[in-house]
Amino acid sequence: MTTFEKINVDISVVLGGQTMPIHQLLRMGRGAVIELDKSVDDDVEILANEHPVARGQVVLHGDRVTVSITEVLFRAPTYRRVDDVKKI
Repeated sequence: MTTFEKINVDISVVLGGQTMPIHQLLRMGRGAVIELDKSVDDDVEILANEHPVARGQVVLHGDRVTVSITEVLFRAPTYRRVDDVKKI
């Protein structure tokens, strides 16, 4: 188990996205609001080391914001482990 304690995994939650010209982004000031392409009720994407692993819903618990996982994504059949790549 000590081997697994040394593995770093960055978890990210993608709330939505937006495309805009860089000059518009640079003109925005502190407190500016960017409208995202998803609504409040849409699932968010959960990433582990920048790879999609699950979907979920944003949930408010008092003053805390949490994410409840609603679906775990299975890896693609073309996914290969690092050990498999080294053997080739």
